[in-house]
Amino acid sequence: MDKHLYNTARKHHASAHNLETWDKSTDAAIDSIVTIPNLISLIRLCMAPLFLIFLFGGNDILAAVVFALASGTDFLDGQIARRTGTVSKLGQILDPAVDRVLMACAVLGLFLVGRLPLWLIIIVIVRDFGLVIAGAILLQRWHKRIPVIYPGKIATTLLFIGFAGLLLNAPLVPGLAIIPFAALPGFNAVSCSWGIWFVYAGLILGLLTALYYIVAGIKSISHCMKDTSNS
Repeated sequence: MDKHLYNTARKHHASAHNLETWDKSTDAAIDSIVTIPNLISLIRLCMAPLFLIFLFGGNDILAAVVFALASGTDFLDGQIARRTGTVSKLGQILDPAVDRVLMACAVLGLFLVGRLPLWLIIIVIVRDFGLVIAGAILLQRWHKRIPVIYPGKIATTLLFIGFAGLLLNAPLVPGLAIIPFAALPGFNAVSCSWGIWFVYAGLILGLLTALYYIVAGIKSISHCMKDTSNS
C-alpha cells in the first residue's frame, strides 16, 4: 500500500515537473506579433523569392548578394529579441521557418540551374525537415526539447556560405579529377565554384549533428518511458 502511494506521488510529481517546464518555456515568450525581430524575419522571408528571380534571370551577383543578406542576418533577429526582451511565440516559429525556406529555395534553385546534384539536395532537405518534424513530435508528445548545439549552427553556416558561393558561381576552381562521375562536382575533372567544398563540409557536419540529435531524442524518450513504467 505504501509502495503504491509512493509510486503514485512520484508519478504526479514527474507530471507536474514536466508541465512546469513546459509552462516556463511557453510563458518566457510574449504574445506580441508586431516586433522588430519579427519584422526582420519577414523581410528575410521576402528575400527568398527575390534571389530566385535574380538567379533564374541570370544575375548571379545579385542573387548571391540577396541570399547572403538573408542568411547572414539570421543571428540579428534573435539577438535583438533576447536583448530587448521581445522574444515572441510567433518569432520562435517564424525564425527557424525562414531558415528552412531559405535552405529549400537555395538547394532547389541551384538544382534547377544545374549547380547541385539531386542526391545532395535530397539529403539536405530530408535531414533539415526531418529534424523539425521529429523535434515537434518530441515536444508535443513528451514535453522534451533537445537544445541546439553549436556544431549544428556551424553546419548551417557552412551550407549557407557554400550556397552563396554556388549562386555567385565565381571564381571557378579546377576539379580534383579523382572520379569521373558528374554527380560529385569538385571530385571530377570539371571546374566548379569554390562554394561546393563548403557545402560538402556543412553536409558532413550536419549529418553528424543529426545523429547526435537522434540519439539524444531516443535517450530522452527512453527516460520518460522508464519513469512512466516505474510509476
